[in-house]
Amino acid sequence: MNILILFGSTEGQTRKIAMFVRDRLEGAGHKVRLLEASVDIDVDVAMFDRVIIAASLHAGDYQPAVVAFATAHHALLNRMDAAFLSVSLSAAGKDKEDVDGLASCVTRFAADTGWHPARIEHVAGAFRFTRYDLMKRWALRYIAWKKGQSTDTSRDHELTDWDALAQFAVAIASSAPLTQVRA
Repeated sequence: MNILILFGSTEGQTRKIAMFVRDRLEGAGHKVRLLEASVDIDVDVAMFDRVIIAASLHAGDYQPAVVAFATAHHALLNRMDAAFLSVSLSAAGKDKEDVDGLASCVTRFAADTGWHPARIEHVAGAFRFTRYDLMKRWALRYIAWKKGQSTDTSRDHELTDWDALAQFAVAIASSAPLTQVRA
């Protein structure tokens, strides 16, 4: 298959996730084009068998370039096997508030863009404490503490479940329609 992975990343974890999926898909013999979303991106979506769009959630919103891309291509994306990787810290949580909040954000994203992905995968991101300014470090340290995560701000903390992400790549690499391989 010919697969497009388009991603938006604020602090680098979504880029790392997109590259991980690309590597697994290429390892399975597929041709993959990896692109970072930007306002002026020009790609013919119709030339791909599958599309994966990955974006990270920050304060309830995804990257504007990803939203613009999904909006511009929603009609075609709705007709093809297209998956959405929603990357967030909340995806590491299991409480009802986290689950409901993520569902609400994805529902709003679909309503805003007109794209209704064949498969949605929630992927936990990372605390990038070493890249935050003082105020953001303090705020995210509080969130980490509240969620039972490490509050050591001297280093970054990945929450991504790489095994689950590898299983997502296996599902994408199969020839079955994504609507039949939902998690």
